[in-house]
Amino acid sequence: MFKNIPGLALIAAAPAIALADGGHSHQAIHQTGAVVSAENSEIDQSFDILAAHVHREGRIVTFHMTLKGTAGETVPERHGDLGGAPVLSYVWPTSLSPETVGFEADGGILALAATSHPDFDDTPLFDEDGDGDVGNDGANWHSHWVVLAPNEACGDGALGVKDIPEGTTPNMPATWPGLPIYIDSPGYTPVLKAEEITINVGFEDPAVVENMSYDGVTSALRVNQSIHAPLLCVVDVFDVASGDLSLPGRVE
Repeated sequence: MFKNIPGLALIAAAPAIALADGGHSHQAIHQTGAVVSAENSEIDQSFDILAAHVHREGRIVTFHMTLKGTAGETVPERHGDLGGAPVLSYVWPTSLSPETVGFEADGGILALAATSHPDFDDTPLFDEDGDGDVGNDGANWHSHWVVLAPNEACGDGALGVKDIPEGTTPNMPATWPGLPIYIDSPGYTPVLKAEEITINVGFEDPAVVENMSYDGVTSALRVNQSIHAPLLCVVDVFDVASGDLSLPGRVE
């Protein structure tokens, strides 16, 4: 179901003030207050979290993880259809209200995610692979804000990306890709370098992230075979930095 990309060197350009550089001292695992996780040799090493961390410098908030293996090396195998399509993800669940980034404030866990899914493209405003086509690069790692919520239709105790009930029009961010779920495609480029993945996010009011709690998760999701609600379910959790999704990290 998943494949490896040997010698991955997907290093995206970031703003000068972005906080990811080549020094190991900037890795999540070396940051004070990082949520540290023990190694697990039984899972794909590119999803084995060693540490998750979030910090702020001015208006830029940096979300990053240190993995045991090469970040982003494993991507899903193409399924061939939208129904049943696999998704792989690096996720930072937060304590922020969904309305912080433009969603309706009606519950759920707001999370930043980097995802890869070769069977569909959900970033209609962006051309991640630079080939002049904005609709063919879902396999390239890209960012989303999502609202996660428990959904028994996804499985006993499972989470899914929150569905938009038919006939309703809740508030969505300006870069919502039009899918009937609580998802945003803001265009923040994941920076993957060796065992580190980093996403730098700009906030108009950085005060909203003060005392924000967070965690780190690696997981697999799948589009519903029927392409109806629940549209996108979490089907496998590879690792949780805290071990219990307690969001112990805090942005000071």
